[in-house]
Parts: sequence; C-alpha cells; structure tokens
Amino acid sequence: MKKLVFFAAVVLLSMCNLSGGLRAQAQSKDEQAIRTLETKFAMAFVAKNVDEIMKFYAPGDQLLVFDLITPRQYAGWDAYKKDWQDTFALMKGTPEFDTKDLGVTTDGKLAWSHSIQHASWTGTDGTPFEMTVRVTDCYKKIDGKWLIVLEHVSVPLDLSGPKPVPDLMSKP
Repeated sequence: MKKLVFFAAVVLLSMCNLSGGLRAQAQSKDEQAIRTLETKFAMAFVAKNVDEIMKFYAPGDQLLVFDLITPRQYAGWDAYKKDWQDTFALMKGTPEFDTKDLGVTTDGKLAWSHSIQHASWTGTDGTPFEMTVRVTDCYKKIDGKWLIVLEHVSVPLDLSGPKPVPDLMSKP
C-alpha cells in the first residue's frame, strides 16, 4: 500500500510539474508574439505604413486609444487610422523610432505591455521634432492573434507649469 501511495504521489507531482511547464511555455510563446508585434509596429512606423500599423489593433469598435494629442480619445479602429494618416502627413522623410524597457505580461487570453517609445522626424515645414512617451497597451487574443484593444500614451506632467488642454475635458 505504501508503494502505491508513493507511486501515486510521484505521478501527481510529475503531472503538476508538466502542467506548469506547459503553461510557462505557452506564456512564453504569447509573450514572444507580443514582442514581435511591437517590433513590427516599430518597423511600420519608420516606413510610415498606416495599413501595416493598423494590423496590430482590434477591428471596429473594440479599440479605444488615449493618445497624446487631442481629441481626448479615439473610439474605434477607423478613428485611430485617421489619426495615423494625419500624423504621417506632417512628416517629411523617414522618421526614427525605438522602444525601450518593454515589459509584457500575459495569461494566454489577455495581456498588457508597457514601454518607453522615442520618435524623431522632420516636419513638412523643415522643423525637427522629437518626443519620448510612455505607452501602455492591452491586448486580446482574437482569432488566435494578439491585437491591441486599449492603448494609453502619456508623458509626465510638471504640475507647476502646463495646464491640461481644454479639449481633454470634452466628450469625444
């Protein structure tokens, strides 16, 4: 009887260990898929390829974005695509873009990431422009593919100086 109990305990522990290992492996694949998405996003930004960028976002009304610029929010895929078109129309030549400190967390169905993103470019009027922002993305696995469903872009605010843009208080 003792041998049977011992054998059952060994089998149970082995199964638990295997299950945890498979879960970690799946999580690793999900994390890598999101890191790949972020790398492809950076390449699409440098190419100013709006259609490629929008492949990383959830379609239709599933998408909500709090961008750095007004309006207060972009509700839906079409609205955010227009934002990217307008942004790239202000750029001359090829912009530079990089992502630092990318952290990714996932449970296999939902995920989120945070990063510091830096971009620089020349405006159509010849003025150089540079910005560094904090980005938090929330992803959902849709049809087996990770897509951004919520994005929040921000910069620290010096409370002794600038005031919020009035449009941030308005409804979208």
